[in-house]
Amino acid sequence: MIKKAARRIIDYILAPYLNRYTSLQLGEIVAIDKIMQLSLTLKYKEWLFNRMPLPRLEDVGFRVFSQNDEDGILLYIFSLIGTFNKRAVEICAGSGVTCNTANLIINHGWDALLFDGNETAIKSGQDFYNRCKDTYIFPPKLIHAWIEMENVNALIRNHGFEGEIDLLSLDVDGVDYWIWKAISCILPRVVVLEYQDIWGPEKSVTVPYKRDFKRFDTHPDYCGASLQAFVKLGREKGYRLVGCNRYGFNAFFIRSSIGEEIFPEIPPHECFKHPKVRHGIETRLPQVAGFEWLEV
Repeated sequence: MIKKAARRIIDYILAPYLNRYTSLQLGEIVAIDKIMQLSLTLKYKEWLFNRMPLPRLEDVGFRVFSQNDEDGILLYIFSLIGTFNKRAVEICAGSGVTCNTANLIINHGWDALLFDGNETAIKSGQDFYNRCKDTYIFPPKLIHAWIEMENVNALIRNHGFEGEIDLLSLDVDGVDYWIWKAISCILPRVVVLEYQDIWGPEKSVTVPYKRDFKRFDTHPDYCGASLQAFVKLGREKGYRLVGCNRYGFNAFFIRSSIGEEIFPEIPPHECFKHPKVRHGIETRLPQVAGFEWLEV
């Protein structure tokens, strides 16, 4: 019923354009995308208000600027729990164009602070947002920096972000566990982070902390931390696991007392259903299991 309703909304919105879609200009396509997202937001709110059955997190994902289906999941979460100030911090955002905050910035007017250690990528992103018609008046802050436990709070605070924000996105491909553990200057309502899915749902492990950690110095899969490690750390910091992306390597956490009746806590094993994850456990874990991992 939910999927059919969503399909009717989209068909209604797109009806005037369907016969000439191939001749649409980029600006028109962008406008249609925004209208569709706003309509979905309103429909999600309507279902919640009318106490109708809500879709599962795994059924609402789609990609606009995110690498996978995170854009749709974040739109769904914030449609139902609301926003506080539409501010986001993303750590290791690349150019800031293909990342978890770009859709919120471009299509929903969010203010964001984006970090990455690649200076070329940061300059590319700055150029994009300075030219983008939706952001050139007030573009997000893209900062070239190597993020460490020792500097992460100062970097965030010194660039104007502190206290409660709506979103923290973390994807360092390295010492992610230690970075989240160190962050104290902001209080995000939602956290999305990449976990090391090859460890499965039970093991609670992370790579040791090293300021200049680089995954390719050892092995591409020798990085990050298991989901169970993040679940335990999240509980210490006041967050609960509510779901993951389609392929089971990006986890979504919501702060305790926010939307608990809408997004209840789920056990980690719920995030290990996709065959991609099972394949990784069987084929990739043996290649790095013998390296140094810390139980936490």
